[in-house]
Order: sequence, then C-alpha cells, then structure tokens
Amino acid sequence: MPNGLFVGMVTLDLVYLSSKLPSNNEKIAASDYTISAGGPATNAAVTFGYLGNRATLLTVLGSHPITQLIRRDVERYGVTIADLDPNATNPPPVSSIIVTEDTGERAVISINAAKIQARADQIPPGIDAGVDLILIDGHQMMVSSAIAKRCCKEIAKLAKANRIPVIIDGGSWKPGFETILPLVDYAICSANFYPPGCYHRTEVFAYLTEMGIPHIAITQGEKPLQYLSLGESGEILVPQIQAVDTLGAGDIFHGAFCHYILQENFIQALEAAAQIAANSCTFFGTRQWME
Repeated sequence: MPNGLFVGMVTLDLVYLSSKLPSNNEKIAASDYTISAGGPATNAAVTFGYLGNRATLLTVLGSHPITQLIRRDVERYGVTIADLDPNATNPPPVSSIIVTEDTGERAVISINAAKIQARADQIPPGIDAGVDLILIDGHQMMVSSAIAKRCCKEIAKLAKANRIPVIIDGGSWKPGFETILPLVDYAICSANFYPPGCYHRTEVFAYLTEMGIPHIAITQGEKPLQYLSLGESGEILVPQIQAVDTLGAGDIFHGAFCHYILQENFIQALEAAAQIAANSCTFFGTRQWME
C-alpha cells in the first residue's frame, strides 16, 4: 500500500450552503451545512487515503478540544496526523465558508498558518519510514524547506535516489517556495500562482522550468489545464459539470494526482485527477463525493 507524506495546513471547516452571500448587517439562513477538516495538504491526504493508500499529514494540530473533530474526520480515510506541536493549546484555524447554491462558488474567511509556523527541529523522528511520495502545500515553509533540503533524515534525498515524487501544491506564491522548487519533481499550480516577477502564465512556466522542475501543470477551474512536461506542452480538457460546490476541488485534484502518478505517466495522472476533482464538485462539501 503506497504511503504518502503530506506537509502543510489543517483547519476546521464550517461550510454553509446558501442562496446568496449576506449583505452588511444581514442575517440569512443556510439550506445545508457540513463540518470537516480542511486545508490543502489535509484534503489532498484525505483523497489519497480514500483512494486506497496510507497518508501521513505533517502539520500543527495541538491539543485543543476541537482538534478531536479534525482527527476523527481524517482518520476515517486512513490519514495519520504527525503533529509538529502536540502541546499547543490554541485552537486550530477555523474556516467559515459560504457556498452559493446556483453557482457552486464559495466565499472563505480563515486564518492561514502564518502564526503557527513550526521549526525544522520539531519534525517527528521516523517520519520518513516507508514514504513513497511527498506533497508540500507551502503553509509550513520552514518544515517543508528542511525536508526538501534533505535536512530531515534525508527524506528528499532518499526520494530523489529512489525516484519518489516530490510534489508541490502551488495554490498561491508563498515566500520560501524558492528554497523548495529546485528539488521538486512535479509542480501542480493554480491560475493564481505567480512567483516574483511573473505576471503571465508563460512567465510562470519559464520560472518553474528554470528551477529545474521537469513536470509542470497549471489548473484553471473549468477551463483546460495547461502543462509542460519534459519540454512538451499541451492542454487537457476538464469534464464540464453543473457545479454544486467547488470548495476543495484543487486540493482533491492534488490528492488524486498523488494516487495516479504512482501508477501512470504525468499526462494520464492529470487526466484521471481532473475526473476525480470534477466529480467532487457535483456534491456539497469536500466529503460527500466519497460517501
């Protein structure tokens, strides 16, 4: 059973389905709601686990009472949490999300991981045991950089030697990514990922290529996915669906890609991940598509 290491952020997501977003000083009633763990690396790990793999989520969780909601949710899908700060008593980040019924678009308010950055010396020992791939979402940059620089029991060094993929979820540019990119095998980025000095997609591809990344893809929601693989570029059409909820679609795409890249080539893995992500958008929340 493949084992993936997912490094990044975990949140508790409170998701409401509504006919519209509230105006100033307006109180509206939701037609549905759901509660689940969230965060890019978290949703990717859950998807990877759901597809029949083992996933370890390396994150800051702590011991606040509401963290038990997060643990119970991810453990249902075979995800083990490796806590970078198990003695932390502060509540984990909580995201409040409103999904619009007619379009499936969402509005999110949350706190990112800027205030809960762990150090490299907090990485649990033995975290590299049996790792088959590593995904980094950039929200725990010091830890991710240490792993990518082969400072944590040489995880990334072992990965390179044994052809184990190192993947980044490039949702948006975060300072410190430049220390990780030269050791990355697969960069799967959103249309909002712009490194310093980049303003157009061609510049993003050029920047990542100069970093030595052999396989690059940029997702664009319902628009065709663009890729550059070993010098060959192209587009992949994504399934056209009636979206119910687009929340977490990119995270789910990354988790599915991690599953398929262990079995297929780059293009095939992208195509299969697009199918999974599109299907997830026809359900409310980030878990109903798995039920």
